[in-house]
Amino acid sequence: MKHLPKHLRPRWRYLAVGVETWPDAEIGRRAFQRALWYSAGNLLGDAGSADADLTLLSFAHAAGTGEAVVRVRHGHVDDARAAVACVSEVDGEPVGIRVRGISGTVRACEERYMGRAAPNSTQRDVAFEGAERTATVRGDACDLRVDSGHVGATTFDIE
Repeated sequence: MKHLPKHLRPRWRYLAVGVETWPDAEIGRRAFQRALWYSAGNLLGDAGSADADLTLLSFAHAAGTGEAVVRVRHGHVDDARAAVACVSEVDGEPVGIRVRGISGTVRACEERYMGRAAPNSTQRDVAFEGAERTATVRGDACDLRVDSGHVGATTFDIE
């Protein structure tokens, strides 16, 4: 079977996506892809999500931070950005997602926008609400473990 001529091949754009979760959350590639498809289907409908064709090319997540490259058809970048922004949880774990940038090739996407995940996290004990608690610190952000789950705080909130 012959390849299509270049002017008939589909054109793609690549979204660099940053992912942030609680430090103990574990998110897999398949679960993230499923959340993307579900979000696109709900926002754009079946025909719109099929046209946008959101496909996860690479995904990495560890210790509360992660990044992904999402492929989308050329004319549907705005739809894809909206669908990615609508993802609020993956496998029951709350997530924060941010589109870092858009590129025309995977290589340019990885070189420009990837590898900028938050610095390594450290565990330390902090004073919060009059009690000493365990916190995971990443830069200025602190994720505190409390009885009901986690609380996000900044260094100004803790003593």
